[in-house]
Amino acid sequence: MKVAIVGGTGDFGLALAARLIEAGDEVVLGSRDAARAQEKAREVGASSGTTNDEAVANVDLVVLATNASATLETAAALAKAIGTTPVLSVASDLRSTEHLSLAERTQALLAGPVVAGLQSLAAGKLAQGRPDEDVFVCGDDADAKALALELAGKAVAGRARDAGPLSRARVLEGLTGLIVSLNKRYKGHAGIRVTGLP
Repeated sequence: MKVAIVGGTGDFGLALAARLIEAGDEVVLGSRDAARAQEKAREVGASSGTTNDEAVANVDLVVLATNASATLETAAALAKAIGTTPVLSVASDLRSTEHLSLAERTQALLAGPVVAGLQSLAAGKLAQGRPDEDVFVCGDDADAKALALELAGKAVAGRARDAGPLSRARVLEGLTGLIVSLNKRYKGHAGIRVTGLP
């Protein structure tokens, strides 16, 4: 799979890139700063690093790994360059009072399908290897969801689970806040495993 990671020089983008490269995927890091993207691409062994606009060209899947505060602005700016390529939204807007999830609002800006996932994964744990956790992906387009589930399965030692339609992104994005709260309360590094499923 050829994957563009927009926001690929951030902690989560770099950690995800490392896991995908280990799995044999071709990864292009995108950034507003092409020189920084090239530097980080060399560090993790990505095929290239470039501007976000160039990174999203001719890939199978775009991972939107920017900070939540920049997600919608970035999606709008890249809408033409992304075209109908599927997009995986991984951010969680913990301060939002919107009824719709960040992923659903991103979908309104793009022509291609948006799926949401990986919100329960911490960048720090992902940077150290494949966490022994399950991850979740939701979306309305079956093909885009299948790509995202394939990618998600390479990021963890647990399983990638289909969490249903894109409307479930509200729940997935909320998991980030729950995990952050648990980590603060118990001074730990919480992750999620689902039991009782085949």
